Amino acid sequence: MLQPFVHYGIHFILPLLVAYFFFKKIWIKVYVIMVLGLLIDFDHILANPIFDPNRCSINFHPLHSYYAIVVYLILTFIKKTRLIGLGLIIHIIADYADCLMMFRS
Repeated sequence: MLQPFVHYGIHFILPLLVAYFFFKKIWIKVYVIMVLGLLIDFDHILANPIFDPNRCSINFHPLHSYYAIVVYLILTFIKKTRLIGLGLIIHIIADYADCLMMFRS
């Protein structure tokens, strides 16, 4: 019951807080860029079924793999790709929180 609130809270509230507190002058632009990290969920269309509430996305979908996560971390250290990397890492954190809550139940 709490899982969707945590998941979508991390997806939308955490980028808002990061954007507002660390990029005050351009926070709206930063927020939009980071929320676009949701686009990596397009890899879910490769799965059957596309959505399974009992499936952990981490290391199941290609764009949620450990290799991809390493790339996202590297993106955060490059100035030109930092915001994209942050958005992708925040997305992974949201999905990881889902996995933790799933295994806890």
